[in-house]
Amino acid sequence: MDRHPIATAEQHEHELAALDLITHPTIEAARERVRRHWLDEMNPSAAMRDCFDWAFEEVMFSAAIWSSNQDPLRPKVICISRLEHPVAGRTIPGSRWGIDNPDSIYRVIPISGDEEYRIHGRVAERRMTENYFTLWDANMNTVDVLSGHDLVLNADRSFTITVDSRPADGRANHIQSSAEAHEFYIRDVMLDWAADEPNQLTIERLGAEPSTPPRSVDQQAELTAEFMLRYADFTLGLSRGMLRRRANQFSLAYSADKGGALRNQFYVGGHFELADDEAFVVHVNDGGAGYFVVPLANVWGTTMEIVDRTSSLNKAQSRANADGTYSYVLCPKDPGVHNWLDTCGLREGMLTLRMAEFPGGRPRDDLSARGEVVKLSDLRSLLPEGTAWVSEAERKQQREARAAAYKRRLPEVLQ
Repeated sequence: MDRHPIATAEQHEHELAALDLITHPTIEAARERVRRHWLDEMNPSAAMRDCFDWAFEEVMFSAAIWSSNQDPLRPKVICISRLEHPVAGRTIPGSRWGIDNPDSIYRVIPISGDEEYRIHGRVAERRMTENYFTLWDANMNTVDVLSGHDLVLNADRSFTITVDSRPADGRANHIQSSAEAHEFYIRDVMLDWAADEPNQLTIERLGAEPSTPPRSVDQQAELTAEFMLRYADFTLGLSRGMLRRRANQFSLAYSADKGGALRNQFYVGGHFELADDEAFVVHVNDGGAGYFVVPLANVWGTTMEIVDRTSSLNKAQSRANADGTYSYVLCPKDPGVHNWLDTCGLREGMLTLRMAEFPGGRPRDDLSARGEVVKLSDLRSLLPEGTAWVSEAERKQQREARAAAYKRRLPEVLQ
């Protein structure tokens, strides 16, 4: 496990410290305030209220994980969105939030525009379809970005990214920081869960020893309490935006590099509500995208059961129609379609589509996504030619392969 890109000694030390931190009286008091505030502001349906308790725990722990890596004089490479796992005999909670992408490994590194850094890494022999080193300001707006496709590698597939406020001036793998620079948000996207490998990463700050001490435990607890409220309010904004339209209304979309969105990635968002005898069918023309994913989430901004159930499907996990488009059937009970988006028993929730890696940086004109509510009894007659159907045995095999592939990111659970 010492050489695992995610389950590093630094990551485990950080997770254990965050687990101790959340017992601090300041954080315990903040948790109750945020809990009441979020529930009052969201005024959830009964189904979404049933998701709240476990989702709240994940979002709050993610706030502890992320807020504990905010010192640009002592930067660490920390994965901020993981599932529950054991470390040193203790249970580390899940840390999903912000409508996470189940394909993505999200890592952060705090940065100051006054400092110089080197990000050292190594790519796997199989290169990822999508991988970005995005430098954000404090409001998650893009300052600079480097695509993993543009990395210049050494013979052993290692690389070094220089980070400072000067222009590149011929330096390969350079990211220019500024006074606004706050942190790196690094996305390693696993298109093929069974084969793709995230980059190995470490961070080095150049220069003299830090001139100021690290935060005290009390100071860190205050910062974490701020993050907890920020996470709740950020998610409120996302959910309200998707709930603003009528249920089951989806259309394309937008591309942005503000508020955490990735430059040149297209998004479709909305919410679904279904009767017991209904399914929501989503039709996608990917416009030439090398990558897309269709994940489900609740209004609290966490995905559902992503390991053992098909509550998300990406391009590699899906089966295309005869004409090269894709159709997904979203419903609580298995309809026998390969491209089943399992709502994990829910008849309502959030749906987001993300499309990226277009040839030339722009999608074809036929990029589209639309949805329609249909009766379950009419599915077979309404789905497009080439729809892939599965037996119970094939569904079991699909789920087992999915779970085994995902757990490569969680070596702790395999010990």
